[in-house]
Amino acid sequence: MKSDKGEAEKSATKRALALRRLLKGKKPKFRRQESWRYKRVSEVWRKPTGIDSKMRRKKKGWPKSAEVGYRGPRAARRLHPSGYAEVLIRTVDDVDQVEPETQAIRIAHTVGARKRIEIMARARESHVHILNPREIEKPLAEEEAEAEETTNETEEAEEEKK
Repeated sequence: MKSDKGEAEKSATKRALALRRLLKGKKPKFRRQESWRYKRVSEVWRKPTGIDSKMRRKKKGWPKSAEVGYRGPRAARRLHPSGYAEVLIRTVDDVDQVEPETQAIRIAHTVGARKRIEIMARARESHVHILNPREIEKPLAEEEAEAEETTNETEEAEEEKK
């Protein structure tokens, strides 16, 4: 019974994500009033408020305003396009509280390289999906160890040739 219910939720989520993708293609790009006219006015959406504003009064020929009707399906809200719910992680212990089947982690930008490596290792152990994995430079000690290995290999190869 539980697996049937879980499968039904997954298929409903997939349908909702597909519908959201379809609706997003039909949604207009909401631009701030007069942003096309003045360089000093950015295109970032602001609600038109003037008493004579043609855009606020929804006159024909003026750009569309953002409204509730353009919202996506409720089942797809706050979901990553992969279908996982995003969880922001700041510490290694936060990874243990994540459900790998439904949630994926995003490592906070304030986390340093050393702690990021620990978080990524813990996430791999518990099979949690990482939304922003990053290749991190190896610590200096590991680089030196690798350099020694390669020099040893080349020396062995030279001895075999002789």
